[in-house]
Amino acid sequence: MTALLRPDGRAADALRPLRFQHGIAPHATGSTLIEWGNTRVICAVTVEESVPKWMQVKKVPGGWITAEYSMLPYSTLDRKARDISKLKQDGRSVEIQRLIGRSLRAVLDLEALGPRTLWVDCDVLQADGGTRTASITGAYVALALAMKKLQATGKITTSPVQPIAAVSLGVVGGRPVLDLNYEEDAAASVDMNLVMNGAGEFIELQASGEEATFSGTQLEEMLRLGRSGITELLRRQQEALA
Repeated sequence: MTALLRPDGRAADALRPLRFQHGIAPHATGSTLIEWGNTRVICAVTVEESVPKWMQVKKVPGGWITAEYSMLPYSTLDRKARDISKLKQDGRSVEIQRLIGRSLRAVLDLEALGPRTLWVDCDVLQADGGTRTASITGAYVALALAMKKLQATGKITTSPVQPIAAVSLGVVGGRPVLDLNYEEDAAASVDMNLVMNGAGEFIELQASGEEATFSGTQLEEMLRLGRSGITELLRRQQEALA
């Protein structure tokens, strides 16, 4: 694919620029601002030294993790009304926070965590495509930072969290590409979100045609691009944590 086929001149297999800024929420146990292209998400983890009531009643050992996701009113070109003003939570936000929560539970040893709850808050400051994948990728970094703090205070001996990253893919102009920005996402005939762990195993794969179909060859190419992108994201996460 030539550079001119993508709005920002990237190759088909190139990620947008990625940067992490830690400590963005000083009252959280661990936090980072993930800046991925023009998408910016604050990911913060708060530790609560108790577990949900249902775990207490059922005497379930270990801890729990739950996630919340929201897009701030000024994160999009047109102001997005807060959920509280509509007296109900946006369906898309519910779907995404469930995705974040179950993805993180797949890489967290809940028994090793001990009887405590991890609250993961992902707040989108600026949206330019890939907010859910940025939230998962940034949430791991915030979790790792929070676990380092728990280790430093002697509450846990080893980190119960394993690496995880997520990336978006799609078919734009008939060709698979990695890490779509908003302009590409709006024009894509196929959308995919890929979540994988540090061992190269799949956690979640969401793919759908937007009034279109996609071939096995296109699927295989998106998976190839996705694996390559995840490998790079995992490397960048470890650099940021080092």
